[in-house]
Amino acid sequence: MSVLIRIGDVTVERVDEIVLPTSVRWMMPDATREETARCSEWLKPHFQNADGFLLQSIHTFVVKTPTAVMLVDTGVGNGKERSGGIPQFHHLNTPYLENLAALGVTPEAVDYVLCTHIHGDHCGWDARLEGGRWVPTFPRARHIFARPEYEYWESVAPEQEATERLLADSVRPVVQAGLADFVGVDHVVSPEVRLVPSHGHTPGHVCIEIESRGVRAVITGDVMHSPIQCAFPDLPAALDRDKEAGAAGRRAFLARYGDTGTLVLGSHFGAPSVGRITRDGAAWRFDVALDVVEG
Repeated sequence: MSVLIRIGDVTVERVDEIVLPTSVRWMMPDATREETARCSEWLKPHFQNADGFLLQSIHTFVVKTPTAVMLVDTGVGNGKERSGGIPQFHHLNTPYLENLAALGVTPEAVDYVLCTHIHGDHCGWDARLEGGRWVPTFPRARHIFARPEYEYWESVAPEQEATERLLADSVRPVVQAGLADFVGVDHVVSPEVRLVPSHGHTPGHVCIEIESRGVRAVITGDVMHSPIQCAFPDLPAALDRDKEAGAAGRRAFLARYGDTGTLVLGSHFGAPSVGRITRDGAAWRFDVALDVVEG
């Protein structure tokens, strides 16, 4: 599914790779049914189904500025060895490149690939298998990694087989090809696009902020996996490497973007993935922004 959103002179479309319904308990193990049930009123039907499962997906945001084509996070990738992790990721095979082509984007047309963090569902298509070798999928693109993020994962890879495998089949091919730029966590990519530090889920995690003609949007990365976390930022998230820092990152995100009208684009939120964070008593809620969706 492709959803077109305009942010001033910038457009954003979404290319799905996998749709994954997820239980609230898996996402936030400490959450109670009583606490979370009250959120269903604003989660359904876009972010929660009738059975109470959170509607999530793995997708890429295609960002087109007046001067560049950018991809934000590239999903899992095809043919990756991911045994021992999330079963759906293992040897995945999807028409991802064909779906990009349907938006008029070929691999050669991509100018930048932005990585919010180095996890297997965010940088997998950075490289593809060709002639028995992992090679860059986007041969012209500059691949932007926050330096602290890259350095952390390289430092732990010798002791973590899954991390070593991820770096070998998804990240190092672009590094070895000279296509990687290691930047600060507040790096400015273009006049409209910049990184915003949001460590916690991982040590060098960043969000992607877009601003044009007075309209602001932000791509969450994994500072949140579901809109329900707006209501419970302090509850530990199962996938955060540092639980306390992850909660602090969510609180900072809500303080920065809540009640500001900023369009929030969730990297794992179900379609259409866009909304605004607004006050809900002493907490926050996420209101889907169908008013900005054009496709």
